[in-house]
Amino acid sequence: MTVPQLDPDAAERIASFGAMPPMRERGLDAIRDAIESAPLPETMPEMVAVDDCAAPAPAGPVPLRIYRPTADANAPVLVYFHGGGMVMGSNHSFEPLARTLAAGCNSVVVSVDYRLAPESPPPAQFEDAYCATTWVADNAERLGVDVTRIAVAGDSAGGSLAAAVTLAVRDRGGPMLCCQLLMYPGLDRDLSAPSITALADAPMLTLDDIEYMHDLADAGAATAHDQYRVPAYAADLAGLPPAIVVTAECDPIRDWGERYAARLRDAGVQTTVTRYPGMYHGFLMRSDATARGRLAIAEIGGLLRAKFAHPLPF
Repeated sequence: MTVPQLDPDAAERIASFGAMPPMRERGLDAIRDAIESAPLPETMPEMVAVDDCAAPAPAGPVPLRIYRPTADANAPVLVYFHGGGMVMGSNHSFEPLARTLAAGCNSVVVSVDYRLAPESPPPAQFEDAYCATTWVADNAERLGVDVTRIAVAGDSAGGSLAAAVTLAVRDRGGPMLCCQLLMYPGLDRDLSAPSITALADAPMLTLDDIEYMHDLADAGAATAHDQYRVPAYAADLAGLPPAIVVTAECDPIRDWGERYAARLRDAGVQTTVTRYPGMYHGFLMRSDATARGRLAIAEIGGLLRAKFAHPLPF
């Protein structure tokens, strides 16, 4: 596999970060501090309202942040799970992407601050994601959202959570979901995938970084790997909601998302998959920084608006 090149503006953004030691050398506390202290963009999409609340769950309330780009009392809703390898990130650090998604698809976005590993071992992250999704459905009228137009979304590790929620909703007879948006999702554990082999030293995410986050995320796990922790392990992908899968050419886990998209398609799930050339893992976290990031948000927003306008009742 030929090693792809970054777009010029993507390369400029990567260069602006300076030398970046491996995550393992920096340590989890330093990485968390860096992501949470990074300044948010000076301008972000305006919302009619932004509210904080919590969804009750067996292990304790799950914090939610609700972004409303419209005053529509029966708006579609996107339940969003942030990235960060299950070990970092928050509703604060991923606010730019949550706001941008809300504006792009003109829907309410409910951003979920799920518990992080290793302090809260798996399946805590999945349990919080599932509880938050079912709570949104159960409280749709109170929240002013349309129960027939609920979608789930996530980037990186959050994409794995979104995929897992769709599997659990299908298996458990949960609320109907009209779409799943998986952005460069961390769906698998196959470290021999060709994209990982070719891009082991990729910018923003290296093979060693992946292994380090897996080690942290798995520490103290209460269960073995199953389809809700690693959706690629699911034997059957039939009966899942239509999917929008976004991958980045310069992302080592690119193959994970694209292989899952192919399996969804082959299982009869309507699937749109777009690979963005010249882009790195995490490029949508600050989509305004690159021309192709801005294009990706416009295309994702258009697809989501179409799904919300024409939800399939099956």
